Amino acid sequence: MIVGYDYPILGFFWSMLIIFLWVAWLMLLFHIIFDIFRNHEMSGVSKALWLIFVVILPFLGVLVYMIAHGSDMALRAGQDAQQQQQAMDSYIRQTAGSTSTADELSKLAALKNDGVITDAEFAAQKAKILS
Repeated sequence: MIVGYDYPILGFFWSMLIIFLWVAWLMLLFHIIFDIFRNHEMSGVSKALWLIFVVILPFLGVLVYMIAHGSDMALRAGQDAQQQQQAMDSYIRQTAGSTSTADELSKLAALKNDGVITDAEFAAQKAKILS
């Protein structure tokens, strides 16, 4: 019989496998705990009961929660990612599309020189841009 600690490389592999599975388990556990709080369809009592179930009996609680709410978790994560993407896109459009005050004043001066706007309109727009 081959035991992992009879051969050092197998012992190392076995240790790395256990560490990887432990980290993956913790990530799943915390993801489920965060999802319990993120779920707006659950009442406060059901959130509290799920949280107690997941904390007291973690393996069974995580398994049952994944069976009961696994697809909902994916939908909520997708919606959150979509909202973050839209927020980032709007920020990029706002930042990239904005012009400086000097650019706006030079465009306004060009319109005044071309006779498109009057001196009063120029003064009003200039005050608006500088405020």
